[in-house]
Amino acid sequence: MHKYRTHKCDQLRNDNVKEVVRLSGWIHRKRDHGQLIFIDLRDHYGLTQIVVDSSNEYFPTLENLSLESVITVTGTVVERSAETINKNLPTGNIEVNLYGLEILSKAGILPLQVNSDEDYGEETRLKFRYLDLRRNRPHSNIVLRSNVIQTIRNKMLDLGFIEFQTPILTASSPEGARDFLVPSRLNKGKFYALPQAPQQFKQLIMVSGFDKYFQIAPCFRDEDSRADRSPGEFYQLDLEMSYVEQEDVFEAVEPVIREVFKTFSSKKIDEVFPKITYKDSMLKYGNDKPDIRFALEIKDVTEVFKGSGFSIFAKSIETGSVVRAVPGPGCGSRSIADRMNSWAQGEGAPGMGYIIYNDNTAKGPIANALGIQDAMGMKELFNLEDGDALFFSCSTEAEASNLAGKARVKIATDKKMIEDNVFKFCWVVDYPMYEKDNNTGQIEFSHNPFSMPQGGMDALENKNPLDILAYQYDLVCNGIELSSGAIRNHVPEIMYKAFEIAGHKPEVVDNKFPGLINAFKFGAPPHGGIAPGIDRIVMLLADEPNIREVILFPMTGKAEDLMMNAPSDINELQLKELGLKLDKKIKMN
Repeated sequence: MHKYRTHKCDQLRNDNVKEVVRLSGWIHRKRDHGQLIFIDLRDHYGLTQIVVDSSNEYFPTLENLSLESVITVTGTVVERSAETINKNLPTGNIEVNLYGLEILSKAGILPLQVNSDEDYGEETRLKFRYLDLRRNRPHSNIVLRSNVIQTIRNKMLDLGFIEFQTPILTASSPEGARDFLVPSRLNKGKFYALPQAPQQFKQLIMVSGFDKYFQIAPCFRDEDSRADRSPGEFYQLDLEMSYVEQEDVFEAVEPVIREVFKTFSSKKIDEVFPKITYKDSMLKYGNDKPDIRFALEIKDVTEVFKGSGFSIFAKSIETGSVVRAVPGPGCGSRSIADRMNSWAQGEGAPGMGYIIYNDNTAKGPIANALGIQDAMGMKELFNLEDGDALFFSCSTEAEASNLAGKARVKIATDKKMIEDNVFKFCWVVDYPMYEKDNNTGQIEFSHNPFSMPQGGMDALENKNPLDILAYQYDLVCNGIELSSGAIRNHVPEIMYKAFEIAGHKPEVVDNKFPGLINAFKFGAPPHGGIAPGIDRIVMLLADEPNIREVILFPMTGKAEDLMMNAPSDINELQLKELGLKLDKKIKMN
């Protein structure tokens, strides 16, 4: 007989009755009935009930043994009586009468209970993550993550992609987030950077003559934490393809996403992923991550208020503001309108205007000032009924869109309009190549600086930079951005010009991206790619509200590893070897 187990804790059934078996695992639960002790023994696979009576030599030992101690038991499988069958447990028809016991490891006082779903708080859960991961839900999430990655890998290989691993130590480059820097011992005073993404390397793979690349890539960004973003590091399905247009990338990615979501969820998935332009997304949904599980759409009603009797909006429009209107089905009451106004103030806005439609007329201060004709005209525009309302956001285009987008989601949530049992995917396309910094007036890249502008060199030379679109696209699911991608700029002259418009001289390109720009001078195929986030995919499939729930050993919101005490101090010898000296003026925690 094997030293530790003949069976796993999920395997025993009625067919095993009278067999002598050996199981190993943790003491999950213990119930002392005086003359009998019942132990739920747990391993990675499941639970088996162990029975020990008071005549057993190991009875006193087990009475005093704490939960989460690791034991090996030897015993005989017996059938449970009808009244004690546990139908919720795969092994619920049997139990094991113990006659042999080995204590492999005793557990001390537990900082959190493994057999409980109680929330012990982030600090405790992450400090003792190895205990937290023994709990069913976190444990299942990590198994799900593994299975998702395996499915993705198999599908990519089936589609003819080749898996590569790109360097982790590389050069710092301006790609939109802060780098994690690593000092070099052999080249004192110089630093490596951990890759924000394998962006340049995957493009260089295409220049190297490979046709289809992928990897499950670790990415490192010194960013603040959010519910859908873990600080420090994350993983993505990184892929790149040669001789492709935008549609080719979509056709390659969509089958992978569909297979993963169909395999690991019972929710509905549309076969067609609609395409929404960035401009339309910002107008109709108030952001570039549209949740299309509900039909509410925002409209621009600036013209209705221009020069109108509602002076607050009319005067604001004269200084460049716009007005966005959000329909509110079933929101036609003063109490709801007041709540929306208070909510908007909590979001940092002065408030939120409204029109209430009841008794076949329009009510409220805006309706009175605007006039019944225009007020009822908007009712018709939005196809509203009595009992509905319109809510208004007036500010700069960015601020008005942002508030209207949040109001759209709030209304849909409050009115339970969001379909839960579905994954709604869409592509957001035609991102602007550039944007203007409101503070400096400087033209900047709005997305990925390596993207090909639509219209190529002609567009860069002859169009207003703010009117130039790029071959950039995002994949969105249920209002969460899963992925960004682009058709890449592979022509040196176009790259130099694109960076020049953003205020960067050719020598900046040469210095910051030497590998990429030099490679392009030796013949580069047209290429493009995308990188769906693994963590976000698993978060959606696991129906978890926070991305840390699907990461094996996540950091806190402050980017701290409480288990390993990272980041940590280093000693003077290490600093000396690296040629570094700490500024003593900096307060050390």
